[in-house]
Parts: sequence; C-alpha cells; structure tokens
Amino acid sequence: MERIHNCYRPVRERVKDFAEVERRLSEKEVREQTARCMDCGIPFCHGAGCPLANHIPDENAAVARGDYKRAYELLSLESDFPEFTARVCPALCEAACCHQLDEESVMVRQSEKFIIETAFAKGWVVPRPPARENGLKAAVVGAGPAGLSAAVTLRRQGYAVTVFEQEQEIGGLLRYGIPYFKLDKQIIDRRRAILEAEGIRFFTGVKVGEDVSAEYLKRRFERLVLAIGTPAARDLKIPGRGKAGIHFALEYLGQMARGENRIDAKGKRVVVIGGGDTGSDCVGTANRQGARSVVQIELMPKPPAERSETTPWPAWPYKLRTSSSHEEGCERRWCVNSLEFTGGDAVEGVRTEKVEWEGGKFTPLPGTEETIPADLVLLAMGFTGVGAENKLVKDLGLGLTPRTSVLSRPEENVFAVGDCATGASLVVRAIAHARNAFA
Repeated sequence: MERIHNCYRPVRERVKDFAEVERRLSEKEVREQTARCMDCGIPFCHGAGCPLANHIPDENAAVARGDYKRAYELLSLESDFPEFTARVCPALCEAACCHQLDEESVMVRQSEKFIIETAFAKGWVVPRPPARENGLKAAVVGAGPAGLSAAVTLRRQGYAVTVFEQEQEIGGLLRYGIPYFKLDKQIIDRRRAILEAEGIRFFTGVKVGEDVSAEYLKRRFERLVLAIGTPAARDLKIPGRGKAGIHFALEYLGQMARGENRIDAKGKRVVVIGGGDTGSDCVGTANRQGARSVVQIELMPKPPAERSETTPWPAWPYKLRTSSSHEEGCERRWCVNSLEFTGGDAVEGVRTEKVEWEGGKFTPLPGTEETIPADLVLLAMGFTGVGAENKLVKDLGLGLTPRTSVLSRPEENVFAVGDCATGASLVVRAIAHARNAFA
C-alpha cells in the first residue's frame, strides 16, 4: 500500500472559496494508511518527531483495527487540541517516521484529523473539569494556542482560570494568521464551548496593560501566565517603504477574521516577500481574491528537492516544499534581494537584484537588477520577538533575552509560554511548551 499523495480538493474548485482545502479521508483510506505503520521497536515519530509526544504507533494500530474510540483516548492523552494540529501542523512526526529510511512515511496528520473529527461526531469529546478545585486563581494573557494550552493544563490542576484576549475572538494566530482554507474558524468556536464548559472564563476585547493593569492581575491571581506571541513583525526598511499598498502579512491575513476587506488583491499584481508558510498563506488568499498575478520572492537559496544531508533523519528535513497554495498559481523566485519600492504615492513595483550565497553571506550579482511590477506588496519575513518596548513586559518588570523573548519569573509566579518565551515557531511547539511548563 502506497502513501496517498493528494488529499486536497481540485484546484479549480477550491480557489473559488475559502472552505478548507483538504478533503477528509474515507474510513477505508485511513485504515489502509494507518496499517502501513510498522510497529517500530523504537518509534521515532513519538520520541524524536512529535513535540507533544503523541502515542502515534498505538493510535495507528487502533485505527487500523477500527477501534476509533480507543484511538481518540490515546490521542487525547497528550494532545488537547488535535483538531488544530491535525490541520496546521507540518507533521514533524512524519519526517521522523522509520519508513523515511526506505520509502514514504506513514500518514499521521490526516489520520489524527480523522480520529478527532470522528470523536466529535460520536459525542466522545466532552468537558473534562478538574476532579477537585485547589482554591487558587490563574490569569492567562493571550488566547492563542499557547494561552489555550496553559489554560487547559492549569484548569485540570484545579485552578480557577481566566483568559484575557485583546482581540474580539479567541484563537490568536489560529484565527487571525491562518486562513480559513486551512482552518475553519468554527473549529475554534467548537473548542471554546468545551473549554467554557470545563470552567475556563474568557474576556475578549481586553488589552492587559491598558484596560486592566498588570499590577491588578498580580494582586488578584496567584499565577499569571503571558502567552502574547511575537507581535513584532520583521520589517523591510528600504526606500519607498511608506508607499500605499505595502502591508505586513498578518495585517492582510487577519482582516477576514475581523470582518474587514481593506486590503483586496482582486485584479492586482501581488508580490509576496518571504518564502515561508505565512508567505504561502498570502499566496492562497490573493488567488482566492482574484489577483491578476502572484510572485513570491525569497532572499535565501532554493532548497534541494530531497532531504539535505545537513538535516539527516530523523531531523526535520531542509528541502523544497510546495504548498497547496503554490499549486493554485504562483511564480516563486529565490536568491532575490529587495532594494526599493518604486512608484508614486502608491507602490508600483519592487526593484530587486539577484544574489549569490557563500559561507552564510550573500553577494549581489552585477547586472541582475529588475523591477517586479506590484500593486500590492505583502511582507511575510517572520517575527523579531516581543519587542523591548512592550508595555506589559515593562509593567511586570520582566527580563528579555537578546532576541527579545520574555523570561519567566517563577519566584513571583509569573510565567511566559509559547512564542513569546521561545521565539516564533510552530503551533504544535507553542502548545507543547505551555503544556510542559506546568506539568
């Protein structure tokens, strides 16, 4: 039995809407795929791959024999939000699968999606309030994946948990950074109902440090958790940066979840600067809005087609990845340095040059300057940390690392979890970091 390669709806169909691009595998397909699991003596998928340490071989065995309830029980031992990770995780577990040594890895992410959606459909996902209250209160600032994970972990330990979120809805990047076509927001709302039934309280539209002081939270709660992500996006401060039509990626991606449509790619020549997942999400969104053309440029070299020898198994491989958004239409260019945004008051192009990399440094290639036409430029170059001027961090007197990640202060029961503590990373790692912080 070979691995299924295409789990997506047809391109011509999915680019017309914002519904999730992945189809759900049939019961027959999932059982056949999980049966490919080899019952390894040492399951690297579990130990070296999954940050949550999910019991993947046991889950696969349960699914293969049709015992979906047991599969859900195993999955929920370590994973509080499998419906999120099964949609947006890059599947580090699959890269560490022993099948990678001689053939293609077992499909784990899609099988976990089947497990959790079956569990919801069967009514197995129910609130799990603590066995007893401990009489203590915990405040969590930020309702992204790390904040939600911290809230669940503390609630199950008996804390009365209150989550404060500055946006109008919970989810953080799950809602305001990841497009609907990868994660429908009803999935987040469905989980919120479970969390509220467990006794977790949410206050949205509240900016801690302004609407509520940090000192107030320290007085009222025995434990304070910061899960504020990495809000400082990396900027591109080159000539012409102030022109209209140049936006940060999350400004663009988050508008739909906020009910806005200020930035519309319809009929425009779109240039996405940054070759990562966020840039890919911009590509998919622009195509759905009806962009005239989409070009994605990246300063770094083009990755190799196969796993690089610099990232041997079972490490996450450095190699070229083509997303579902790329398949929908996009010109991709590597080794491109941006020099200037051209045009009048509004951007009309990006002046670039080709570069050559050697020894970790790049050198411009003479005679390679080019202006890429652009009516809309989206900056998707990652994040630089929390930022030294963050008011909440200052109010709490917390220290920062050289990369402006927040340092916890356990002696005062103030903790930083997720991206704000580790630097920008994956949703699954943020969840795992918060969960492990209070294990």
